[in-house]
Amino acid sequence: MDDLDIKILRILQSDCSLTVSEIGKKVGLSSSPCWKRINKLIKDKIIIKQAAILNQKKLGYNLVAFVSIKTANHSEEWLKNFSKKISLMQEVIEFYRMAGDVDYMLKVIVKDIEQYDTFYKKIIETEGLKEVSSRFSMEVIKNDISIPI
Repeated sequence: MDDLDIKILRILQSDCSLTVSEIGKKVGLSSSPCWKRINKLIKDKIIIKQAAILNQKKLGYNLVAFVSIKTANHSEEWLKNFSKKISLMQEVIEFYRMAGDVDYMLKVIVKDIEQYDTFYKKIIETEGLKEVSSRFSMEVIKNDISIPI
């Protein structure tokens, strides 16, 4: 990767709806070499997905919860089953295995506390959980998914 690739990545992180021609103009390339660079970044799995960022409030998703989970089971099979179950839950938008005092952290987005309660009841049905703790966001202060390249 060189400086042009980094410039392209910064532009795509900011607005992935731009055409290859528009991106090329911003970095000083014609469309064809710009397109080749973007495709190489995709092939090399530097770019793994392009998506629209939606306004959660306008779509009625008014509650963000951070759920920390401690488990009594640390077997590979348990993790495989647990990961599959959690990954299928549409409310979970981020899912991490942690180091430290909790084993897993989820970022959950729902419309209201009633929908969260339904979600929570599904989570606690999971065998092998020792503790499930929820924290609710009061305000988003920074939400930037850009990698600082």
